[in-house]
Amino acid sequence: MDVAASAGCRCVSRASALTGRPGGVYSRPVPPPRCFRHRGRMQPVLAAWLALSLLAGTGAQEMCRDPPARSVPAPQLSPEERLSPHMPESLRCDACHAIAFQIEEQLRRAEGKVGKKALSESDYVEVLERSCSQGWESYGVQELDGKKRLAGPGLPNQEPMTVMVTGGPWPGRLSKMCHGYVGEQGEAQIYGAHRRGPAALRELLCHGDKGPCAGGKAGGPSPPKALQNEL
Repeated sequence: MDVAASAGCRCVSRASALTGRPGGVYSRPVPPPRCFRHRGRMQPVLAAWLALSLLAGTGAQEMCRDPPARSVPAPQLSPEERLSPHMPESLRCDACHAIAFQIEEQLRRAEGKVGKKALSESDYVEVLERSCSQGWESYGVQELDGKKRLAGPGLPNQEPMTVMVTGGPWPGRLSKMCHGYVGEQGEAQIYGAHRRGPAALRELLCHGDKGPCAGGKAGGPSPPKALQNEL
């Protein structure tokens, strides 16, 4: 039996590719036949190679995908924090800073409309009423390092990767506290503190002897003098 045939090869003579002389005599010796592996023997190898290529491509796609989103739970509120009409004691300092910030912004804008001059009594009384009666919808509660804090414009230590609970009782509580400060301190005293600067207004409302941020009370440390948050 021919060796090439037994190995699954198909033999092809190269004699037909050479120029012959009359009488069947060739100009040079005919080289031995070349064997070509039968195509069927290569199919399993090709299939395995394709499978490996597909697996490698799938693995690369898996590596390039974005990581799964991490769920952030909302802060768990106590019954007082959910149901009481009053601001919880632990959040009153943050609330006072938010109120001082809003009063300062509203008065500053009103003064800007008249060339930064001092407002008349009727004007600043109207601005203070408008400040306390606003929606307060941009404020809510976040949990930072296991502690609940009020968050919103004018308040430091806010974490964008946490859930903030807004709406509910918080706008009404802030509005009630704001009206309380105006009634307790008086419009003229509040406006006079504003004219001396934001720090003076925060000192009047939040850091006095009876203020919610006074020494030893919840949320005691005062925020930086220059708050960078915008409305």
